Amino acid sequence: MDISHFYLERGAGEPLILLHGNGEDSSYFFNQMDAFSLAYHVFALDTRGHGKTERGSAPFTIRQFADDLLSFMDIHALAKANILGFSDGANIAMIFAIKYPSRVNKLILNGGNINTGGIKAATQIPIEIGYKIANAFAKKSPGAKANAEMLGLMVNDPNISLEELKKIQAPVLVVAGTKDMVKEKHTKLIAENISLAELKFIKGNHFVANKNPLEFNDAVLKFLRR
Repeated sequence: MDISHFYLERGAGEPLILLHGNGEDSSYFFNQMDAFSLAYHVFALDTRGHGKTERGSAPFTIRQFADDLLSFMDIHALAKANILGFSDGANIAMIFAIKYPSRVNKLILNGGNINTGGIKAATQIPIEIGYKIANAFAKKSPGAKANAEMLGLMVNDPNISLEELKKIQAPVLVVAGTKDMVKEKHTKLIAENISLAELKFIKGNHFVANKNPLEFNDAVLKFLRR
């Protein structure tokens, strides 16, 4: 563990960890903290190199972020937690559940993808172009290097196979927006390959937790209470 996570903490009871998406931080869950902390002990993390959490020297990959989460849980004596991940946060949550199944109670996967083919071309192509440009200047510019690392998470990761996905044994709620940047068939594929998964589409784009919090929070809390 070469980093110390910045995190927001609220509430009491069963732990619920919130993982934001690429280039964001824990403040993404502004509309969830109050609602969820009424019933759960909520931790919203800034992942490695995001928000107020330092970059550290370990690899900048989704799998490393999953290992970072394990360290966070160990430090805070969280034997088991519910985990809600959005976008790259959902990808971290999937890998965490595959690698450390005994540490997961329930999972909420919002707008996740198992490979780059799951993202609509209108979103993915500009990301790949941006990554190539940033990578070309990475050796000369620290800013370009940081940008290349961040975009690289959406180009080189998460590469989760269907065989790996089938290993997830926790109850899972797979959530996406009706106009998400993740292809609808890809979201369905994720749900179909997890034995205890249920699927819900919420009106809105990729950012339904932020833009349509009432419906999103209601779906999450109903799932957690079951």
